[in-house]
Amino acid sequence: MPERVRAETPPVSFDDYAGRARAVLAPDVWDYVAGGSAAEVTLAANRTALDRVAVLPRVLRASHTVDLGTRLLGRPYAMPVGVAPMAYQRLVHPDGELGLAAAAGAAGVPYLASTLSSTPIEQVAGAGAEVWFQLYWLRERALVRDLLDRVVAAGCRALVVTVDVPVLGRRPRDLRNAFQLPPDVVAANLPQGRDALAHSGAPGVSAIAAHTDASFESALRWTDLAWLREHVDLPLVVKGVLDPRDAIEAVRVGADAVVVSNHGGRQLDGVPASVTMLPEVLAAVGDRCQVLLDSGIRGGTDVLRALALGAAGVLVGRPMLWALAVGGQQGARDALVLLAAELRDALTLAGCADPAAAADLRTLGAG
Repeated sequence: MPERVRAETPPVSFDDYAGRARAVLAPDVWDYVAGGSAAEVTLAANRTALDRVAVLPRVLRASHTVDLGTRLLGRPYAMPVGVAPMAYQRLVHPDGELGLAAAAGAAGVPYLASTLSSTPIEQVAGAGAEVWFQLYWLRERALVRDLLDRVVAAGCRALVVTVDVPVLGRRPRDLRNAFQLPPDVVAANLPQGRDALAHSGAPGVSAIAAHTDASFESALRWTDLAWLREHVDLPLVVKGVLDPRDAIEAVRVGADAVVVSNHGGRQLDGVPASVTMLPEVLAAVGDRCQVLLDSGIRGGTDVLRALALGAAGVLVGRPMLWALAVGGQQGARDALVLLAAELRDALTLAGCADPAAAADLRTLGAG
């Protein structure tokens, strides 16, 4: 009886979604989603560093209602959260990108669509969310131009350029599993047949890494982002910044926001946790652009921590894939409702009537 009751209880934390997702996903798919690079030091550090951040609440400032609303890139959203860009979402559930985008739309938060989406951007943009398109710079400039034309035509609200993937980080779990995409999951935004390497497995080889390294430009430069700023009339977000000097350079080329991110611990192992570098990046750019935090967010308390440190908002990644795996579109909707409830509780307990008020809170242990 106790086991049956637990199985029927809805998830009450993102950890609950993680446990249930692991039970339903194939082991190699779980490893692809959950794993990090090399020894996974940075993967673990993201959580350790967030857990070290203590927020000092204010008292006798309670409000009858807490308004979670905020503005990101000049547009209103229901809370300071976006769904992070993640590849091949149909790996975890048939609803895939369409389900997760619809869930983001229902929650009133932006959905960041990946270049390596398993659903074309035109379909994702019609799923009900405000879509920001995440760009991996491809080796062929003509393909980049074509993709950008499609992004603009689809009505995407922003362009997010990921800058920390000159090559894919070495991910031992995928190497051990000889991980490859199943035939029905494709890189839907790329020309047909361009992802053949991603479906060609061999012992000790990650087909995903082989495809990525063959497709992505490994020598992306700031001049490329300057070209992009001149040719695409969308807010520009630079994702994958850790060094404050790079944040300053992003502002120089016209970025409207930067995302402090170590790619969820999936690129260079041994780099600092994203939240560790957040205060330095904020100090470097001041009010010249918005700063978002990515990597390791696991609930409303983490969102409060980021806001208290000065971030405009956060991107949530793996937990949304866990929820999608567990319950498809409805699971993802439920997870975002849960996150909103956790954030509302956290703000209330911290004495904040809205996300902006969290910036006045003191924090300890962020360094």
